Amino acid sequence: MFTPPPSRWSVPFDGSFNVRAHATSPPPDVPGRKQLRTERNGLVKEIDRLQYRLFVENSRSLLLIFQALDAAGKDSTIRSVFRGVNPAGLQVTAFAEPSTLDLDHDFLWRTTRVLPQRGRLGVFNRSYYEEVLVVRVHPELLEPQRLPLIDDLDDLWEGRLASIRDHEAHLARNGTTVLKFWLNVSREAQAERLRARVEGREKQWKFSESDVRDRQHWDAYLDAYQCALNATSRPWAPWYAIPADNKPYMRLVVAGIIAETLRAMDPQLPRLDPISPQEQARILDQLEQ
Repeated sequence: MFTPPPSRWSVPFDGSFNVRAHATSPPPDVPGRKQLRTERNGLVKEIDRLQYRLFVENSRSLLLIFQALDAAGKDSTIRSVFRGVNPAGLQVTAFAEPSTLDLDHDFLWRTTRVLPQRGRLGVFNRSYYEEVLVVRVHPELLEPQRLPLIDDLDDLWEGRLASIRDHEAHLARNGTTVLKFWLNVSREAQAERLRARVEGREKQWKFSESDVRDRQHWDAYLDAYQCALNATSRPWAPWYAIPADNKPYMRLVVAGIIAETLRAMDPQLPRLDPISPQEQARILDQLEQ
């Protein structure tokens, strides 16, 4: 199985990751916003070029999963990193609350049916990980899922994490590389961004009272993330814990990891026999008619 290159922000594969000890701010020597934006734009152009080769190769795909607490910057990061990528080879799916149809299936069904086709980049804004994050913090959300009798919730979460590991290994064996980004925002930065949503008319539509209520469960969410990341960060489907308090830096890091992974995948254009001069002349003559 293909294994993506390591990053300074990679979550270890040995279960030793500590979410509370991980940085939410960039290193002290980070460049200014203008330079960060310039570097990111260069990486976006490279992603577009490599995505074209992946599309033409048409044998593998790349799935990019974004998870975070509210206001960490998932939407803006996806918009910034993929703004210059040809939409013909890009599939973006945002997951909100499960529909009635979703609840009639197992928890992996709604994401499995929109996995990226061969040759495409797939982007999941939230994903099946919600089932071991939000639902773990709010187990009352299990009731509409109509599951068989649950004797022990800990067993349920362990079972779901095992299913996710198996699912991602299956994807990797069949040509889909999976990169998972946890955008790690601090409690203080989240409060500032939620305040800006309330006070600014342009983004009030993004504000929900539930965002404020969920802050009461901050520690429970961090515990759920720590468990999920440690249980499912694997060489063939790694997690990256990206500092999210500085959005331009966060976007640059995400773009860099994606570009480096595509470089390592090294998608190839098809090798075709060149058209002979005689055949070229015949075709060009037809075009003149």
